[in-house]
Amino acid sequence: MVVIASYYVLFALMGGSSHALLAETAVGIVFLAAAMVGFRSSLWLVVAALASHGVFDALHGRLIANPGVPVWWPAFCFAYDVVAAGYLAFLLLRGR
Repeated sequence: MVVIASYYVLFALMGGSSHALLAETAVGIVFLAAAMVGFRSSLWLVVAALASHGVFDALHGRLIANPGVPVWWPAFCFAYDVVAAGYLAFLLLRGR
């Protein structure tokens, strides 16, 4: 989650947009906090954070105008987040 949330901040820096940098940083802090709390309390929170980040990816272009984001990135990240959330949920349900 920490690395996933940081990419949009990096893209904002690459795109040179101060507005996008502030917005992406704020969103990134929320996902960073969810990951930290989840790893300390319940990995189900990490599953929820990954799935929520996938939803964020699907809606990203409508929420934040970030000129540094590659056109293909939101779809790729959405797919990764959904698969990662599903796999972690599977592992948790199996008791690992």
